[in-house]
Amino acid sequence: MQRFAVIGLGRFGLRLARSLTEGGAEVIAIDKEHKHVEQIAPDVAVAVRLDSTDEDALRAQGIDKVNAAIVGIGHDFEASVMTTVVLKSMGVQYICARAEQEMHGKILRRIGADEVIFPEDESALRWSFKLIAPQIGEKLDFAPGFSLARYTTPESFDGKTLMQLQLRKKYQLNLIGLRRSDESAERDDDGKLKSSIISMVQPETVIHKGDLLWLVGSDENLAGLPDK
Repeated sequence: MQRFAVIGLGRFGLRLARSLTEGGAEVIAIDKEHKHVEQIAPDVAVAVRLDSTDEDALRAQGIDKVNAAIVGIGHDFEASVMTTVVLKSMGVQYICARAEQEMHGKILRRIGADEVIFPEDESALRWSFKLIAPQIGEKLDFAPGFSLARYTTPESFDGKTLMQLQLRKKYQLNLIGLRRSDESAERDDDGKLKSSIISMVQPETVIHKGDLLWLVGSDENLAGLPDK
């Protein structure tokens, strides 16, 4: 099981700690405020109140042995810097640090952060794409301007084969998986749903309205998919 330390339990840290736990990881949640620790305690493996700039206190919690430490401290930049320095000196394998400004991000990288997170910028980018392309659901960015995205097929796709839709030729998108909607999924003789996942979609596979397609391509091409 992977082990993570989430240091700083503001809104970002709380959501991240819960999400990591839901993903099957062991999470050590740390904050200097007792109320934040109490809030997250039922949802993580360990929740502890301590000063994250105290190396001895961190070692006592086994932070030097985690797979990664995420410094989610937002408004106290000095504490974020000092915590990152301490984690680096402890030999933590991978350190992610939250930054509010680009300059702060540059400083955090120079003192040892392996990755810098800009929550507000990333949230703004996600929302801008959601507003531009509401037909696209969940999206995972894997390179600047390129994503793996979930697309709910519209009425105009209903009853057409993958060959007829020509996703690669028309939209420059690659289909890597399909999940049937409850309406289009096959059922056994008792009326129970069979597996709705098709991982190897063939050219002759018929697509129905409401099916979920997992597509890979540029954000521009994803935004060009029809919503009706």
